[in-house]
Amino acid sequence: MSTKIRLKRFGSKKRPFYRIVVMDSRAPRDGRALEEIGVYHPIAADAEAQVRFDEEKVKEWLQKGARPTNTVRKLLNNNNVTVK
Repeated sequence: MSTKIRLKRFGSKKRPFYRIVVMDSRAPRDGRALEEIGVYHPIAADAEAQVRFDEEKVKEWLQKGARPTNTVRKLLNNNNVTVK
């Protein structure tokens, strides 16, 4: 089973809110997640409130072979979690 770390959309129209989740790569975007490891709120005024995640869980899933999407990779790199 190939896993990905990606965003799962919540919120209303024009007010997005995302959860950073680990999912099977074949699952739909808003489908069942294996684990929720953080949140991303792009509209938040405070930069610290925009992205929150459990760094330990992220590193654990990366070691297990989960591959982040481009957007999640950028969010993690901006928050000092190095992803190749």
